[in-house]
Amino acid sequence: MARAIAVSFLVLLLAFPTVFGADHEVGDTGGWALGVNYNTWASGKTFRIGDNLVFKYDSTHQVDEVDESGYNSCSSSNIIKNYKDGNTKIELTSTGKRYFLCPISGHCAGGMKLQINVVAGTPPTTPSGTPPTTPSNPSPSPPSDSGSTNTTSPPKPSGAVTVSSGIGLLVGSFFASAIMFGFMG
Repeated sequence: MARAIAVSFLVLLLAFPTVFGADHEVGDTGGWALGVNYNTWASGKTFRIGDNLVFKYDSTHQVDEVDESGYNSCSSSNIIKNYKDGNTKIELTSTGKRYFLCPISGHCAGGMKLQINVVAGTPPTTPSGTPPTTPSNPSPSPPSDSGSTNTTSPPKPSGAVTVSSGIGLLVGSFFASAIMFGFMG
């Protein structure tokens, strides 16, 4: 019986990929270098808690995490952290704005700076069959300006893996199978 449970547990471990946030390679194929528009790169991404920023660069560059003032003035005088290993992975652990720049003379002014906004992880989905809740007294929408076409679109997904509640059923099924095989084996 113990053998069947061990085999079932091994199958369970192999059946589920480990859940991580997304790795965002800064600058995509351009990496962390001069000539990449990091504002454009970041505008197409949603950064969530648990995601990682991956900076890939050669020995002529570095990465400094700085505050907003340092970002705006291209100054590392109030540096939060300096990285210079050429392959820097920074986990995003809290919500809010983060600022990065290359401290090598002229590089930040040449565009090597990045500002991102980290948001909370994906909200849980409503189980099927359960209608979403709505406030009992919804506030009225402000009147729309017919001359304005200002619309907002939802943020693009970050690529982070989301775990659904169905995993609990699958795990339970594996354990039930392990028990059955234990009695049969």
